[in-house]
Amino acid sequence: MKVCIMGQGYIGLPTAALFSRSHCDVVGVDISEEMVNNLNKGIIHIEEPGIADIIKKSVRKNTYKASLTPEKADAFIITVPTPYIIENYSCDLSYVLTACRTILPYLEKGNTVIIESTIAPMSTDETIKPIFEEAGFTIGKDLYLAHCPERVLPGKILEELVHNDRIIGGVTPECAVKASEVYGQFVEGNLMLTEAKTAELSKCMENTFRDVNIALANELAKICAEIGVNALDVIKMANKHPRVNLHSPGPGVGGHCLAIDPYFIYAKAPETAKIIKLARDTNNSMPAFVCEYVRKIIPEGKIAVLGVSYKGNTGDDRESPAYEIIAELEGDGYEIAIHDPHIERDDFVSFADAIDGADLILILCDHREFKHPDYELISKKMAHPVIFDTKDIIHRVPDGVILYNYGNLYTI
Repeated sequence: MKVCIMGQGYIGLPTAALFSRSHCDVVGVDISEEMVNNLNKGIIHIEEPGIADIIKKSVRKNTYKASLTPEKADAFIITVPTPYIIENYSCDLSYVLTACRTILPYLEKGNTVIIESTIAPMSTDETIKPIFEEAGFTIGKDLYLAHCPERVLPGKILEELVHNDRIIGGVTPECAVKASEVYGQFVEGNLMLTEAKTAELSKCMENTFRDVNIALANELAKICAEIGVNALDVIKMANKHPRVNLHSPGPGVGGHCLAIDPYFIYAKAPETAKIIKLARDTNNSMPAFVCEYVRKIIPEGKIAVLGVSYKGNTGDDRESPAYEIIAELEGDGYEIAIHDPHIERDDFVSFADAIDGADLILILCDHREFKHPDYELISKKMAHPVIFDTKDIIHRVPDGVILYNYGNLYTI
């Protein structure tokens, strides 16, 4: 099988790696010439275990190549971004539609086209299908169209792409069958065949479920800070109940999924999806909440920000609330030094430089490197050894170091 994958980002590249490892002939298409050149040298641009080795081997074996343009193939998979439109919260399909039109000259009868990008319910039937029909194809007879959303966790993408159950949403039953044959090349989880619109809404609801539950934890943290209760103890105690699983509060919700996908549902039924919108508002309020308590801890001075990735142990900073927090604190006049061992940027500094003369360490990401910091260096270099841990990864500090988290903010 030859597979052409449109987009070589956080999902497209791991997907390409697995198809190539499964002896498929893979063409990975992207608009970035630099990225394409690097991929053809076996150099990858994302931090994800296992991918680099597979791509290097596949390039040597000629089972994978990156390209600026598509090629004829048996299956075409579209994994381009789908941001939301701020004005009305709806799904921006422009990248998906461009990718669909780009592959039109390369399509042949019998091909399968799969949209992996997360899209709003009804998008495949109402907006994407007409593109191929206008080109002369009959969906379900000479071209097979499906929506098969990814559902993976950064840091475990390869493992979950292989072992997670996969939703196969066909525009017709025949489309679902054909798409399942494509993923059967490497997926070991169950292939669940359904309609495209069901697959679309299922993916959006998976992320909405998590967003709503995180919002509940974040709201609890704000309530506890207001009334004088240890939120972390409340969560720990409540979760001893066999049917309760409160999530952990944090500085906000980031990523290309949880921070965006709930809006796709809300935009479809804004008068009905009230809980979904309120959860989004609650999670969006957390950066301001963090800044509020930073100001209470230190009214001025230098802050060492540890971590801007939205998820621990990855370099993925898409939609990260850390950037909103940093911008607000800089606007307040604080000196900000940023350290993130998983992201290379010229304006980021080492841990030692970040804490040098700092009045506060602000932990915004749960990287493993932050769980056991060098307290001797902290005591030596910081002007005031104070830590505000918004991710609850530090549970004990030595004498002389002050620790704040969502359990004791009410004491400030």
